[in-house]
Amino acid sequence: MDRRKGNNRDANGSLAEATASRLRFDDAEAEEVEMEVEESPEAEGEEEEAAAEVIGSDKTSADYYFDSYSHFGTLQEMLKDIVRTKTYQNVITQSSFLIKDKIVLDVGAGTGILSLFCAKAGAKHVYAIECSQMADMAKEIVKSNGYSDVITVIKGKVEEIELPVPKVDVIISEWMGYFLLFENMLNTVLYARDKWLAEDGVVLPDRCSLHLTAIEDAEYKEDKIEFWNNVYGFDMSCIKKQAMMEPLVDTVDANQIVTNCQLLKTMDISKMTPGDASFTVPFKLTAERNDYIHALVAYFNVSFTMCHKLMGFSTGPRSKTTHWKQTVLYLEDVITICEGETLTGSMTVTPNKKNPRDIDIKLKYSLNGHRCQVSRTQFYKMR
Repeated sequence: MDRRKGNNRDANGSLAEATASRLRFDDAEAEEVEMEVEESPEAEGEEEEAAAEVIGSDKTSADYYFDSYSHFGTLQEMLKDIVRTKTYQNVITQSSFLIKDKIVLDVGAGTGILSLFCAKAGAKHVYAIECSQMADMAKEIVKSNGYSDVITVIKGKVEEIELPVPKVDVIISEWMGYFLLFENMLNTVLYARDKWLAEDGVVLPDRCSLHLTAIEDAEYKEDKIEFWNNVYGFDMSCIKKQAMMEPLVDTVDANQIVTNCQLLKTMDISKMTPGDASFTVPFKLTAERNDYIHALVAYFNVSFTMCHKLMGFSTGPRSKTTHWKQTVLYLEDVITICEGETLTGSMTVTPNKKNPRDIDIKLKYSLNGHRCQVSRTQFYKMR
């Protein structure tokens, strides 16, 4: 699940680009700031002790999902996502009747930012559950901001902990992953809902929807997929099929969109069951101009319908960019489509059997057009 950055077609990923931007200065500047420092053995020992105290410093990629959210870069990216964070803040502050004097449960609290918003809005008490090492830092953040008497940070898995109260009035969570369902934190929210939410309680957000459109993307597909046909004169096309199976998380230019955008699935978080996150849905995409289709693009919308005024945001290519970007599914075929013709098919989405936080996608599509006739089934794995 690689990434490209905006329109510059850089496939090296956001981390590499961020690092490069921090280190980018000319040689003259480098000479001015370069200096040699000799560290004493005592200083080295102190540095090692300090490093050991850093949250999550003893963790590796083997700790997989939960402690990926102990990385400060990941947390900073989410907090700096203005669309995401400001929407939650506005929901809490502008619809304070949902929060004021209520007992709130924050599922997957991270730094505790949503808990802090709720406390500031007058919540009676907030229970912030966080499974990763970040829970320790969240406790410090809560204390530093003077909310220790209102916010209780609980370290552990939602499925394994017990709350000091039998019921809560509000469950708030930012559980959405790439393609909406990647990482499958939704089931954790539903578990918390069924166990602790009061009968007249509220889930925030309470409505999410998955959407699909089709794009022209010849340049990047050539660079990303067709590259394997000839690598320094060698045929590595066996890798091409594997590369095609990896959905790409990236920002799509709205000008690339060839068809209408279709709603695939709506999820009512207050009522749905875990099984509803597995589904097969049909789609019908109608071309809005004569063009080529190289990929389908999925994105999601989030709604807070319980507010005084409907609030929410979209991660679509025509909306302001979020850290979720969009999910690009490249097609084996280059489809030539004429204005008014329809690409029809179905999409099946299921959690992976070995690791339910991953997603398996089955895509069927067909076109019977004037210049192109095609019918194919493709499989994708979000890992």
